[in-house]
Amino acid sequence: MSMRNGKTIKAPQGLERAPDKQGSIKQNGLSVIQFCLHTQGTTGSYFLKDHMLLFVISGMYTVRFMDQEYTVRSNEMVFLHKSIRIDYIKSGEQGSEFILDYMMFFLNENMLAEFIQFSGFKPTDTVNEIVPVSIIPVNELTRSYIASLKPYFENPDEVQDGLIRLKFMELLFHLAQANDHFLHQLLQPNHDKNSNIGKIMEENITNPISISDLAYLSGKSLSTFKRDFQALYHTSPLKWIRNQRLDKAKKLLAETSLSVTDVCFSTGFENVAHFSKVFKLQVGLPPSEFRQQCKRSEAKIT
Repeated sequence: MSMRNGKTIKAPQGLERAPDKQGSIKQNGLSVIQFCLHTQGTTGSYFLKDHMLLFVISGMYTVRFMDQEYTVRSNEMVFLHKSIRIDYIKSGEQGSEFILDYMMFFLNENMLAEFIQFSGFKPTDTVNEIVPVSIIPVNELTRSYIASLKPYFENPDEVQDGLIRLKFMELLFHLAQANDHFLHQLLQPNHDKNSNIGKIMEENITNPISISDLAYLSGKSLSTFKRDFQALYHTSPLKWIRNQRLDKAKKLLAETSLSVTDVCFSTGFENVAHFSKVFKLQVGLPPSEFRQQCKRSEAKIT
């Protein structure tokens, strides 16, 4: 697992406060965020708390998660299921002063269930298989839909909640009718019912993930996940994650020159004060004093 030095924000919540955001519309688990900026290679990461549709209007947006990488170019889109950490690099068009223009749509489980029930679409086959991610060209009808949303960003507070839901439903219908692969991906889960709990935990130790997210990735209900985890590890998921993060933090403090803040965020903690408190409770020393102790011990050995 790669180690990061910066804080991984949660999406969409963290992206709604991004400095390069042009506007956002949100209502009860649904969010649309518009971005337009000059960039020749901005990088970062975020953890998807909701499912995401990414539309690139102009420019290029590359996403990486686990061992997969996808590049979305002008007039293309991608759908990504929730509960994954995304590393990204985004660049504008060379011929247009490196302008990158894109929209992100975030939708929750309730919206997906409502669409599936209302539309009457049903999975055909491969019900229990993971449908691979695919870059999908955006047709003229969908481009017109995207353009029709831009006026709403000028006065988002005046947009009625019901209208946002209808616009999301309209978008899903456009995409499902235009592309069978998208429909299959939408209808299928992004988890394997035979997923190994240990593998899921190892992959997400440093992610800002909830127990509900972990249960979702394992294909289990929350109660079943907790019960199976307890039987396997003889502790709760929260305690296990905290202890693993603290072990990683001790290693980084002892072996690297990363600041305490960077160690905090690199190991999945989201608040430096909280990190320092739980570190001292387990180790007996604050992080900075633990590092000094390690240096003194090393000096004695040499």
